[in-house]
Amino acid sequence: MGKKSDAYDAELEHLQLALVQTQAWTIEHGSRVVIVLEGRDTAGKDGAIKRVTEYMSPRQTRVVALPKPSDRETSQWYFQRYVPHLPAAGETVIFNRSWYNRAGVEPVMGYCTPEQYAQFMTDAPRFERMLTDDGVVLIKIWLDISRQEQAKRLKERRVDPLKKFKLSSLDAEAEARFDAYSDARDRMLDETDRPFAPWTVIATDDKKTARINLLRYVLRTLDHTDAKIEKPDPDVVLTAAKAKGRLAR
Repeated sequence: MGKKSDAYDAELEHLQLALVQTQAWTIEHGSRVVIVLEGRDTAGKDGAIKRVTEYMSPRQTRVVALPKPSDRETSQWYFQRYVPHLPAAGETVIFNRSWYNRAGVEPVMGYCTPEQYAQFMTDAPRFERMLTDDGVVLIKIWLDISRQEQAKRLKERRVDPLKKFKLSSLDAEAEARFDAYSDARDRMLDETDRPFAPWTVIATDDKKTARINLLRYVLRTLDHTDAKIEKPDPDVVLTAAKAKGRLAR
């Protein structure tokens, strides 16, 4: 256990150092980086973001986790509330959930109409094409978790006082509607995985393995470090196409 933990800590430090070097390059060259981090409840988004941002520049790094839209925002063009949070030159923005709320929680929970959902599926690739055509580096990651592991983590949330702020009224719905969320995820991957904005799926039942492989994937995608970065484990990090048939159901 100790040796395994030491190996994780050493690799994490190596990858975080490479990420600092990578961000220094993006700042110097005025790159605009957007990381969309999506996934089921308890899939490890917060923990992954903590490891990614731990040593990044606080001035050039922002984590965006928007609350429920206001009445005014619900009357706007759907993507409008996300646009002000997009990066300027040299900035990296991580969306802890994003416009893809409309591809998952909203249709599953009945927060949008079928027409709004269908329109989103048409508009999302167009929106992302505009971003990437303008030079934004867009990285879209879906964190997947098994039904059994999600149930275990949700139970831990309910009894651990240190996880109080992770508790949500939607936790029970995550379990009860697991199949509906699976269907929504599959359609989202099918309809919004495009060559200019591909999805990458990461299996997260083992949190530490998922974090290491997520960092490796981001670093190899940005590709601006002198450090040797191993290829992500192909059993952990998959393209949307390769993930078909292997995703949690």
